[in-house]
Amino acid sequence: MQLTRVMVARIIVLHVFSCYFMKTNITLKLDSGLLKEAKILAAQDGTSISAMLAKSLEQIVRERKTYDRARRRALARLNEGMALHWKRPGSRDELHER
Repeated sequence: MQLTRVMVARIIVLHVFSCYFMKTNITLKLDSGLLKEAKILAAQDGTSISAMLAKSLEQIVRERKTYDRARRRALARLNEGMALHWKRPGSRDELHER
Protein backbone atom coordinates (compact mmCIF):
# COMPACT_ATOMS: atom_id res chain seq x y z
CA MET A 1 0.00 0.00 0.00
CA GLN A 2 1.35 3.38 -0.97
CA LEU A 3 1.02 6.18 1.57
CA THR A 4 -0.57 9.40 0.38
CA ARG A 5 0.59 12.84 1.51
CA VAL A 6 -2.41 13.13 3.82
CA MET A 7 -1.65 9.77 5.44
CA VAL A 8 1.98 10.73 5.98
CA ALA A 9 0.93 14.09 7.44
CA ARG A 10 -1.45 12.35 9.87
CA ILE A 11 1.27 9.94 10.94
CA ILE A 12 3.69 12.80 11.56
CA VAL A 13 1.10 14.81 13.51
CA LEU A 14 0.16 11.80 15.63
CA HIS A 15 3.82 11.12 16.32
CA VAL A 16 4.43 14.72 17.36
CA PHE A 17 1.43 14.72 19.71
CA SER A 18 2.39 11.40 21.26
CA CYS A 19 6.01 12.40 21.86
CA TYR A 20 5.61 16.00 23.01
CA PHE A 21 4.79 16.60 26.65
CA MET A 22 4.97 20.08 28.06
CA LYS A 23 5.99 20.14 31.69
CA THR A 24 5.01 23.03 33.91
CA ASN A 25 6.39 23.99 37.29
CA ILE A 26 4.10 24.46 40.27
CA THR A 27 4.65 25.87 43.73
CA LEU A 28 3.48 24.05 46.85
CA LYS A 29 3.23 25.25 50.40
CA LEU A 30 4.06 22.43 52.78
CA ASP A 31 4.60 22.16 56.48
CA SER A 32 8.36 21.96 57.17
CA GLY A 33 7.95 18.61 58.95
CA LEU A 34 6.04 17.16 56.00
CA LEU A 35 8.67 18.45 53.57
CA LYS A 36 11.43 16.83 55.64
CA GLU A 37 9.59 13.48 55.65
CA ALA A 38 8.91 13.77 51.91
CA LYS A 39 12.62 14.37 51.24
CA ILE A 40 13.48 11.26 53.26
CA LEU A 41 10.91 9.13 51.40
CA ALA A 42 12.09 10.40 48.03
CA ALA A 43 15.72 9.70 48.92
CA GLN A 44 14.83 6.17 50.06
CA ASP A 45 13.10 5.57 46.72
CA GLY A 46 16.03 7.09 44.83
CA THR A 47 13.89 9.79 43.25
CA SER A 48 13.03 13.44 43.70
CA ILE A 49 10.06 14.93 45.51
CA SER A 50 8.89 16.31 42.17
CA ALA A 51 8.98 12.88 40.51
CA MET A 52 7.33 11.26 43.52
CA LEU A 53 4.47 13.79 43.51
CA ALA A 54 4.07 13.59 39.73
CA LYS A 55 3.77 9.80 39.93
CA SER A 56 1.21 10.04 42.73
CA LEU A 57 -0.86 12.63 40.86
CA GLU A 58 -0.79 10.55 37.68
CA GLN A 59 -2.08 7.57 39.64
CA ILE A 60 -4.87 9.62 41.24
CA VAL A 61 -5.96 11.02 37.86
CA ARG A 62 -5.82 7.58 36.21
CA GLU A 63 -7.90 6.00 38.99
CA ARG A 64 -10.44 8.82 38.85
CA LYS A 65 -10.78 8.48 35.07
CA THR A 66 -11.19 4.72 35.39
CA TYR A 67 -13.83 5.17 38.10
CA ASP A 68 -15.72 7.80 36.10
CA ARG A 69 -15.65 5.63 32.98
CA ALA A 70 -16.94 2.60 34.92
CA ARG A 71 -19.64 4.74 36.57
CA ARG A 72 -20.86 6.05 33.20
CA ARG A 73 -21.00 2.51 31.78
CA ALA A 74 -22.92 1.24 34.82
CA LEU A 75 -25.43 4.10 34.64
CA ALA A 76 -25.90 3.50 30.91
CA ARG A 77 -26.65 -0.17 31.61
CA LEU A 78 -29.17 0.82 34.28
CA ASN A 79 -30.87 3.21 31.85
CA GLU A 80 -31.09 0.48 29.19
CA GLY A 81 -32.62 -1.97 31.63
CA MET A 82 -32.53 -5.73 31.45
CA ALA A 83 -34.61 -7.91 29.16
CA LEU A 84 -36.78 -9.82 31.63
CA HIS A 85 -39.29 -10.89 28.95
CA TRP A 86 -42.17 -9.99 31.26
CA LYS A 87 -45.55 -9.28 29.76
CA ARG A 88 -48.17 -7.25 31.50
CA PRO A 89 -51.28 -9.34 32.22
CA GLY A 90 -54.29 -8.35 30.16
CA SER A 91 -56.74 -8.45 33.06
CA ARG A 92 -57.08 -9.17 36.76
CA ASP A 93 -58.44 -12.62 36.02
CA GLU A 94 -55.40 -13.49 33.90
CA LEU A 95 -53.15 -12.37 36.73
CA HIS A 96 -54.89 -14.64 39.25
CA GLU A 97 -55.29 -17.69 37.01
CA ARG A 98 -54.21 -20.92 38.62
